[in-house]
Amino acid sequence: MYTLEFAACAVDAQRCELEQMSRIAAILPAAGLGTRMGAETPKQFLELDGAPIVILSLRSIASCELVTDIIVATRGDEVGRLEERIRGEKFKQSVRVVRGGDSRQESVSQALQLITNDTEIVLVHDAVRPFVTREQIARVIEEARKCRAAILGIPAMDTVKEVKRASLPEDVALITATIPRERIVLAQTPQAFSTKLLKEAFARAQADGVNASDEAGLIERLGYDVHVVLGSERNMKITKPADMELANFYLERARKKK
Repeated sequence: MYTLEFAACAVDAQRCELEQMSRIAAILPAAGLGTRMGAETPKQFLELDGAPIVILSLRSIASCELVTDIIVATRGDEVGRLEERIRGEKFKQSVRVVRGGDSRQESVSQALQLITNDTEIVLVHDAVRPFVTREQIARVIEEARKCRAAILGIPAMDTVKEVKRASLPEDVALITATIPRERIVLAQTPQAFSTKLLKEAFARAQADGVNASDEAGLIERLGYDVHVVLGSERNMKITKPADMELANFYLERARKKK
């Protein structure tokens, strides 16, 4: 019995050591113009609680000790300014800033080129989701280690309708089907994938001229399963003015709890 317990402890210790040595990179695409926000400043650079949203999102990702490397893909004219701002944060992880592209997929692709093949897992996280928790990040990494592809997501609360808009006014649509809510989740980030699988998906998408709204979509088209880990409504994506109001409310609540 003692020998078996000792052997089990040795295996656990070895597993922990391997996990500590494993490289896990996070990519934050932050090159968007944020037109839905209706502001001159791109949404990722709008300030909340005295810091740009992208910095708050970086802090959240960096709070997870499993993440070893971070790459931010931003607008060309923002690279220098963002690098300087990040240096002041003194993150434990290596954080690099690169020039992004005209789309999310192009920005992630640019960053992905800097990730070495010995990296186990790649996370992709929206630069405007500042409220993701360390526990959620760790949980999606854990699931990706098991199944190679995992995202955060939440169940749809509203009834979901499929519609068409042909020959109708811009503000009117015609319902063609009702989709059962139990079959719907709202995708969040981070999305986590084995490095080899994600690079394969991006290479295939480039060859086929395919552009997807998120990384999971590129994995799905290769025929791989993507698991959904429960996220939270608080892990919101800030895209419009009303979202800024809600984000400030969350920050105020957090201050009162301290």
